[in-house]
Amino acid sequence: MLGLSALADADEVRAAYRNLVKTCHPDKFLDADERKAAQEKMIALNRAYEEALRLASHRRGTNYNAGLCLVDALSMADKMLRQQHPQSAMHHLMRTSERDAAWYAKQGEVYMAMQQYESAHNAFREAIRRNPNNNDYRQGALDAALAMKKEATFSGRLRKMFHKK
Repeated sequence: MLGLSALADADEVRAAYRNLVKTCHPDKFLDADERKAAQEKMIALNRAYEEALRLASHRRGTNYNAGLCLVDALSMADKMLRQQHPQSAMHHLMRTSERDAAWYAKQGEVYMAMQQYESAHNAFREAIRRNPNNNDYRQGALDAALAMKKEATFSGRLRKMFHKK
């Protein structure tokens, strides 16, 4: 699917993936059917990318699950969030050993998408601790705190009980 040889290294895999994403990203299409087809192609492309990276890392003798750089982990997590796959987004975040303010903020976003508001609040607070002047991180923490408060009400608990995903 990526059009690479079986011996492609991780850099070649990333370059091929980025070029293909530009041609089939769902945001490029206005028609609902074309957008849906593009979404399905993106999912297949993401799977092919993951497998190609895994194979490239095995050839190199590295651990694929821990070997993703911070920028790639954040990028893949963001893509998975846009595709409404927060568990996959968390998986990608956990594939890097680097942790900075942006990483914790992205983790907070993922927890929000998973409706785990207390964990989201804690992640945003860590992002703020690392970068106290970032208002986006502060807004994320506030949103998480408000969601926790709303969830703590009786109607919030009922809503959560009957609307589990």
